[in-house]
Amino acid sequence: MSVFRRNAALALAAAVVSAVAATSLAFVLPAAADTVLSLGRTASASSSEGGALAAGAAFDGDPATRWSSAWADPQWVQVDLGASATISKVVLSWEGAYARDYKVQSSSDGGSWTDLKTVTGGDGGIDTWNVSGTGRYVRMYGTARATGYGYSLWEFEVHGTGGAGTTPRPKPTFTDEVTHHEFQANCSLTANRPDDPIVFPGLPGASHMHTFVGNTTTDAHSTSSSLLAGTTSCTNHHDKSAYWFPSFYVGDQLIEPVGNQVIYYKSGILDYWQVQPFPQGLRFVVGSPTSTQEEFRTHPGAVEGFECGDLSKSWDIPAYCAPGSQVNVRFQAPSCWDGVHLDSADHKSHMAYPVGGYCPSSHPVAVPMLEFKIAFPASGDLSQARLASGRGYSWHYDFFNAWDDPRILDALVTHCINGGLQCDPRGYDLYKPHRGAALTEDFELP
Repeated sequence: MSVFRRNAALALAAAVVSAVAATSLAFVLPAAADTVLSLGRTASASSSEGGALAAGAAFDGDPATRWSSAWADPQWVQVDLGASATISKVVLSWEGAYARDYKVQSSSDGGSWTDLKTVTGGDGGIDTWNVSGTGRYVRMYGTARATGYGYSLWEFEVHGTGGAGTTPRPKPTFTDEVTHHEFQANCSLTANRPDDPIVFPGLPGASHMHTFVGNTTTDAHSTSSSLLAGTTSCTNHHDKSAYWFPSFYVGDQLIEPVGNQVIYYKSGILDYWQVQPFPQGLRFVVGSPTSTQEEFRTHPGAVEGFECGDLSKSWDIPAYCAPGSQVNVRFQAPSCWDGVHLDSADHKSHMAYPVGGYCPSSHPVAVPMLEFKIAFPASGDLSQARLASGRGYSWHYDFFNAWDDPRILDALVTHCINGGLQCDPRGYDLYKPHRGAALTEDFELP
């Protein structure tokens, strides 16, 4: 074969390879578009049986969790894809309580719906439907149950292109048993003042007495900027957040907490790997100084209430505590943010508690769940003990976020909360030393 013919053959072969590659690429691209858009997205439903059977369980990628509705027709469960999407396929994995008749629908606004698939005579199991449509919201609308129970889905996948531009944090792949997902912010007393820069900004003396920990400059005039310019009593010097609560008295004697007080940053949702750091300047109030005892007892943020010695779950300050013990109070904050407002008129509405372990669609962003654990060195006869706001069930607290380096907070959230660890203030889990720490001993990024 001549050199010319050999080069021509090589060129032809290269062209064939190139064409095949191009053809293969053209073939592969549509398959790459078949992405699960619904994983970890905000979900809602017409009803749920409660507990961990909320709407989000059908979109968490976990085949062991499920959504389950009330025992009535009709019912629906829907997912918010975050932005408009082109929908190519849906996969519904039914539990034993499945739909006989249902529709898969899409919507641009969550109000007007277009049918993508109508099913009659369904037999449960796994339904995979190729569909064609667009929308930000996709739902299963059940019109007839196959059993006397409700509708129940292990998983509901929506495939296609588009949707939100960000991807939810992936579920971690470590093999350690997950028993905790938290880190501590240990902060000591800084002041007692009749101030509240959230409820009464710019009005010194307008509030009942509060005890402040964390930022040393907190007063009625505090703003996000002033807190960031201040100093802190927290172990981690990057945490310049302000934390405060009603002062504790026995009779007229002010009882101050001694040493570091523990403020946990935890996951309030089941999918702990989806928790995101607080946005700078976020602030809110937890609980209410006007709560009744029943409201405090049944509040979604009530954890242990008051405790001392062997006594726990007291919904008022105990009248007596064993000598040498101390009065502890624990209370959890809401951990779902509306994703827009750093504050609201009542200083609460921009936050919400999870429902069944998932953030509601009105407050789709999961942020750390704060749990104040405050210890007052008081024991013996406490029949005259009270809070500055009233009885023990008037317990409440305030938070004003001011971490001076967002990367530090993000590192702690990622390593400890998303990572399923029980961390100290620098992000080290004593029980899992092989996982390392989020920060150096100087509380800096490694």
